[in-house]
Amino acid sequence: MNLLKWEPLRELEEVSSRLNQLFGRTSDHTRLSSNVMADWTPSADISETDSAYLIKAEIPGVNKEDVKVTLESGMLCIRGERHQEKEENDKKFHRIERSYGHFVRTFRLPDDVDESAIKADFKDGMLNVTLSKSATAKPKSVEVTVS
Repeated sequence: MNLLKWEPLRELEEVSSRLNQLFGRTSDHTRLSSNVMADWTPSADISETDSAYLIKAEIPGVNKEDVKVTLESGMLCIRGERHQEKEENDKKFHRIERSYGHFVRTFRLPDDVDESAIKADFKDGMLNVTLSKSATAKPKSVEVTVS
């Protein structure tokens, strides 16, 4: 018989995640790996044209240097951090509603993405990632004759 270590917080997190999925809500915290949590998740739009996919992620208040886009095993990962302002002697915060800390978004790439032709640009709090489609994956039309 094997003994398993009980981790009540992990169980609570899993139950919360399942309830959020059930009710169509997203969790404030996202698991980055087995022991690292993301503090918030940026919103993203995904669109498609004949030649590419476009992912637009809203990450206002984040410096370009604090954003990292990686590609590994068919997964595109956008991660970074939004730093919180520090209280100063002459400034006190009465309410903080914006999310701060680490963030992450991952997207499984379709098979027709050309992984060598991915481009990302960051301007005015918007990260735009362009995923070009592979030329070999484009559909070809073949004329069928009936005899």
